[in-house]
Amino acid sequence: MTATSLGWQHHFIETNNIRLHCVTQGEGELVVLLHGFPEFWYSWRHQIPALAKHFKVVVPDLRGYNDSDKPATGYDLDTLSGDIRGLIERLGYTQAHIVGHDWGGTIAWHLAHKFPHLLDRLVILNAPHPQQLMQEMIGNVDQLRRSWYLLALQVPALPEWLIRQNLPGIVKGLFQGQAIRKGAFTTKDTEIYQAALEKPGVLSAVLNYYRQFLSPQTWLANWGHSPTPITVPTLVLWGEEDFLFSQKLTERMDRLVSASFNLKLLRHCGHWIQQEVPQTVNRELLDFFKP
Repeated sequence: MTATSLGWQHHFIETNNIRLHCVTQGEGELVVLLHGFPEFWYSWRHQIPALAKHFKVVVPDLRGYNDSDKPATGYDLDTLSGDIRGLIERLGYTQAHIVGHDWGGTIAWHLAHKFPHLLDRLVILNAPHPQQLMQEMIGNVDQLRRSWYLLALQVPALPEWLIRQNLPGIVKGLFQGQAIRKGAFTTKDTEIYQAALEKPGVLSAVLNYYRQFLSPQTWLANWGHSPTPITVPTLVLWGEEDFLFSQKLTERMDRLVSASFNLKLLRHCGHWIQQEVPQTVNRELLDFFKP
């Protein structure tokens, strides 16, 4: 465990037979922030201190990312949700507010279905429900065009090699190139993200998320099944100019939730929502958690 000048601390926490590296700050009710691809805890740097004034904030590097363990298996949604369940319980809590962006949001959706008793409130940031994404990839040409990379990543080994050869340009293009608000990412930020992806074993681990998601077993297990309605209050924040996910994915989301549901579309904002408009996201989170 180490402390930083910013007030947060770094821990390793055992959960679900792996160790997750986590950043923590604050005391009180538990808020868990789940990052997406190709990020790590650092994507929540603007939210941690703001939320920690009122809550205990815990931000894990997801399985396979940055300093967390990188096992060969366990990148399916059931296991990833089990990681977060174990994290909450290991911290001594019976419930948490869960916030997820991108892949972290996909895990958060699944967690809310599978372990509803663990959630107090759910917040999703630019993350489609996994079954909605599957359906849109088949029936929506626009989303299929946006998701071409999901199919490309199914090839073994080659994507890792290609990404490794072009990593600086890929990272800069994803963050600085695709952000709608160009001031959201400095050169230092992209260097930090690149360094995390260069750690041994990270690229193969994080690409396994996509390979598992599009595996025949996953499709067969989910196709034609209606998810159990989510029973906790849910807030969805969505940057309208997301280059990865069509806004059509937000349609009918309310049907997935039997509790209160609120969708807020944020103008002039892209996929990296909590980094492009951090003050807006912080305000929405605090208002939702402290009504």
